[in-house]
Amino acid sequence: MPSRTDVEAQIAALPIHAQPPMRELGRRLEAASHPYKAAVPVRRPSAPAPAFQHAPMALIDKVGRREEVVAVCDGARALGIHPGMAASHARALVSDLDFRPAEPGGDAALLDRLALLAVRRWSPIAAVTPPDGLWIDLAGCDHLHGGEERFCRRLLAFCRRAGFTARVAVADTAGAAYALARYGRTDLIRVEPGATASAIAPLPIVALRLTPTAISAARRFGFETIADLLPVARGPLARRLGLPAITRLDQALGAVAEPITPREDAEVPIAERRLLEPIGTAEAIEQVMRDLLHDLAGVLQARGLGARSLRLTGLRVDGTEQIVAVGTSRPTREVPHLLRLLKLRIERIDPGMGLERFWLIAPHTEPLDAVDLGAVLAGETQVRDPSRLVDVIAGRIGPQWVYRIAPVESHVPERAVIRSDPIGLPGKWPAWKRPIRMFVRPEPLSNVIALMPDRPPRRFEWRGRTYRIVAGDGPERIHGEWWRRDAEVWAIRDYYRVEDEEGGRFWVFRRGDGFEDETGDLSWWIHGVFG
Repeated sequence: MPSRTDVEAQIAALPIHAQPPMRELGRRLEAASHPYKAAVPVRRPSAPAPAFQHAPMALIDKVGRREEVVAVCDGARALGIHPGMAASHARALVSDLDFRPAEPGGDAALLDRLALLAVRRWSPIAAVTPPDGLWIDLAGCDHLHGGEERFCRRLLAFCRRAGFTARVAVADTAGAAYALARYGRTDLIRVEPGATASAIAPLPIVALRLTPTAISAARRFGFETIADLLPVARGPLARRLGLPAITRLDQALGAVAEPITPREDAEVPIAERRLLEPIGTAEAIEQVMRDLLHDLAGVLQARGLGARSLRLTGLRVDGTEQIVAVGTSRPTREVPHLLRLLKLRIERIDPGMGLERFWLIAPHTEPLDAVDLGAVLAGETQVRDPSRLVDVIAGRIGPQWVYRIAPVESHVPERAVIRSDPIGLPGKWPAWKRPIRMFVRPEPLSNVIALMPDRPPRRFEWRGRTYRIVAGDGPERIHGEWWRRDAEVWAIRDYYRVEDEEGGRFWVFRRGDGFEDETGDLSWWIHGVFG
C-alpha cells in the first residue's frame, strides 16, 4: 500500500484541473471553510484603519428565499461584512450597522443617466454593463481627451467629485476591460495592445461573466483562474463548462467579436459650423452665432419645439473648448431675441489663437405651437409679455436676481411674501396697509418712550439717530402662528404707523400686549418704512 507521501507526490504531478479536492482524499481533519467569510479573504492593513465620516452602511436585498448583503461601504467591509453574506448574520456581527434596502431600479436609472452623459461628452459608443458598470469605446476618440491614460485619470477624478468609488480598466476587448475593472489589483489598469491574455490570466474565472452553473462546474474540475482554462482544448472544455463559457473566454481574448450596443440618445437639436479659417473677433463670432441660430430655429420649428436653454461650444485650434450658455423664461425660437442673449456672452469667450469649429445645442426644449395673434392684432388685449425683458435682464445680472413678489397666506409680515416666477401672473394682495420697503428681518429700537399699553411711541433711536414722533396710528395686533412652533403660541405683536418731525413714516411694533408676560418682552422693533 503506498504511503501518504507517495500519494501526495502523485497528486502534485497531476495537472491542476485534474487534482481532486481535499475532501475526496478521505481526510476528515481538514479545516472546513466558514460558510459566510470564506468567499472573501480579509486583508489586515499594515496602517491604522482610516476614520470614516459616516456610520458603516450595507445594502440588503432578497436573493432567492433569504435576504443577503449586496453592497457595503469601506467601513462595513473593514468590520467583516461583505456582499453575499446573509443579512441576519451581518446584523449579528455588527449590531449598529446601518442596513438599507437596495434599489435596483434606482441603480439602473442612474447607470442609464451616466451612460447618456458618456455618449454626450466622451464617446459616441457607451453602454451600461449591469449591475454596476459602464462600457466606453475609446477607439478613435482617445486623442480628443489627451490619450487613454489622461482620460482615465480625469474619469476617476470625475467619479470622486460625484461621490462614486470607481475602477477603470482599458483593454483591447470589452470582456477583458470588464474583468480587469472588477477583479484587477489597482483602481486604474491600462493593458498594452496585444497583452490581453497575460493581463487576465491571473484573474478568477468569475471575471468571465459565466453563469453560476458554469462556475460550479469549473470549480469541480479544478479551474480557479483564467490561466487554468487557456491551455485546455476548446472541445473538452465546452463539454465540461458549456459552450457559452467558451464564448465568454474567446470574447475576452478577442477571438470572438463582442459589439457594444451604444446607449441611444434622444436626438438633441443641434447646429454645427466648421470654419475654413480660425476666427477670433467679436464681429465674426456674432456672425457665426446668427448663422447657427437660423439653422437651429429651422430644426426646432420642424419638431414643434421651443428652446428654454442654449449652449454654444467653440473649439479652439489648441483643442480646448469655450462654452457659454443662456436660458429663457419661456420656450422660444425667435432668432433676434436669442441672438441678443448670446451677444451678452461674447465677452466671456477667449478665442486664444482662434476658433475653428462651433456647435449650438438646445439641451432643454419644450413644445411650442403656433400662437394666436388675432386678439393682439385686433387690440382686444393690453397684456404685454415681459419674458423678453426678463431674459435680457437675467442675462446681465443673473437669473437669481430677477423675480416677482407674490403674496402668501400668512399674517406674519415676513412670511406673507415669497419670490416667484418673474413672468407669472401676480396674485391678489390683501387690503392691509403695508410699507413700500419692508426689511427682511425687523431691526431693534432703543430708548423708546411710549405710553402703555396701546399708545404709539413718542420717541425712539434707530441706527444711531433719534426720531421724535408727531403722529401715529394703531395698534394692528398680529398673533403668532401657533402651529409652527411653541414660541409663537402666545406671541403678540402690536404694529403702529408713525410719522416723525421731518415727515418720515415708519412701521414699528412692540412685542407683547403689556399685560401677560408670555405674549412678549415689550421690546420695540422697526419692520419697514413708507416711501
